[in-house]
Amino acid sequence: MPRRRSAFLAAALALALAATACASRADDSDLGNGNSATGKAATTTTAPAAGRPAKPGAVSWRGCGLGAQCAVVEVPLDYAHPDGDTIPLSVTRVPARKKRIGALFVNPGGPGGTATDFAAEIASFGLPTEITDRFDIVGVDPRGLGASDINCHGDPHKLYGVDYSLDSPADTKALLDVSRAYIAGCRDHVGRMLPHLGTADDARDIDSVRAAMGDDKLSYLGFSYGTAIGQMLAQLHPERIRAMVLDGVVDLGESGLQLAVDQADGFEKALHDWAADCDADPSCPAGPDAMASINRLSAKVERAPIPAKPRDLGPGELATGMAQPLYVKDAWPDLSEAVAAGLKGDGTKMVALSDQYLSGSDSDVYFAVNCLDFAWPSDPNAVLAAGKEAAKKAPHFGEPIVNDYVRCPLWPVHGTPLPAVTAPGTPPIVVISTTNDPATPYQGGVDVAHRLKNGVLLTHKGEGHTSFAQGDSCVDDAVTTYLVDLTPPKNGATCD
Repeated sequence: MPRRRSAFLAAALALALAATACASRADDSDLGNGNSATGKAATTTTAPAAGRPAKPGAVSWRGCGLGAQCAVVEVPLDYAHPDGDTIPLSVTRVPARKKRIGALFVNPGGPGGTATDFAAEIASFGLPTEITDRFDIVGVDPRGLGASDINCHGDPHKLYGVDYSLDSPADTKALLDVSRAYIAGCRDHVGRMLPHLGTADDARDIDSVRAAMGDDKLSYLGFSYGTAIGQMLAQLHPERIRAMVLDGVVDLGESGLQLAVDQADGFEKALHDWAADCDADPSCPAGPDAMASINRLSAKVERAPIPAKPRDLGPGELATGMAQPLYVKDAWPDLSEAVAAGLKGDGTKMVALSDQYLSGSDSDVYFAVNCLDFAWPSDPNAVLAAGKEAAKKAPHFGEPIVNDYVRCPLWPVHGTPLPAVTAPGTPPIVVISTTNDPATPYQGGVDVAHRLKNGVLLTHKGEGHTSFAQGDSCVDDAVTTYLVDLTPPKNGATCD
């Protein structure tokens, strides 16, 4: 069930939740009795009086911690009817410290990761000072988060507490039952917003905020699923792009099922890389045969849940917990310790990894976006069959990742699959792809860079999901030079 979110966000999530006072949840306190799920504009101190989309210069900022400023900006619910109902968007910016070039919009991925938290966090703890000196770092929460929050009233622990590796009719029934119950909650509680939560509208929202800030052009830095938003922004408004960096790229030329299968293969490879690393370390608690340890633990939870707090460790929690540390190599020891503890009869560490994973993005937005924006079979059984096939190559992740999308054939609304983006008319778009990225495999980034009319591929040789602002000076220097000076790296350049 891995989300396509940045490793920076995954590694620093706890810090963001504790420190960011301008988080999207804080914006909820400004909404009074407004109900964004109805599509009606909430009354805020920053909303235009007439309820129309914000005009240039209409953003009213307030301080909200970590040197950031927050606001709520109204945008059309349906861009095909711009004079109709509006929805409020949470926006955060950290102003440039020195001579301002413009706004750098950032998105951490997901779908379902909050860009407001992320903007304050990465500006304070991640970005090179050459960037924070010259740019306002701006995060616009995607639709369904923050001021436009949706709530399907589902329990993600229940949703991911069933067994996604289907060994019996009872397993299949449990997965379909929990999925249908969850979908019914989305249909009943979100309703008319569901058709308007897609990536193209998120891209239009960013452009609307750009206009409201009074800027002619914008720069964009998207990680993981944020690269899908960036691609659509470039396709829809190429003339308004000053610079764009896409790190950990989602290939919009693929179907939803193919992306899921590719991701399962990526996580399976990352699991074997972790195991090899563990086996080479005599002190690794999951060694000396780490893959055998994983297989013993998997067999153990299939027989019966392993006692843990705050709930027992079952197959669903194991699949999710195993994925979490594979986003970033520095977290591999956490997986080793959780596997060793599970084999000794204590599943608490693995359940904690699963919970950390599920706290990283909003499941309601995740499914609303994926089910709208990609092509899916009309029969849920076709998804389950694809999961069985994927498990032949990826036995630990094939079914858990692919079967997660069994909800999409059952989803109450359907959109138009996103196109493969070429974005003619943009400046150079720098595409960073990491060779052993589990969540967005390397080849997808290569394909997107080649497809873009002005794509520039930067290969990062290494492990983990995404690479910029994570300590690699080669990547950081290349991106910083491009964003500040508009000098891109050589197409095909490599950072070891």
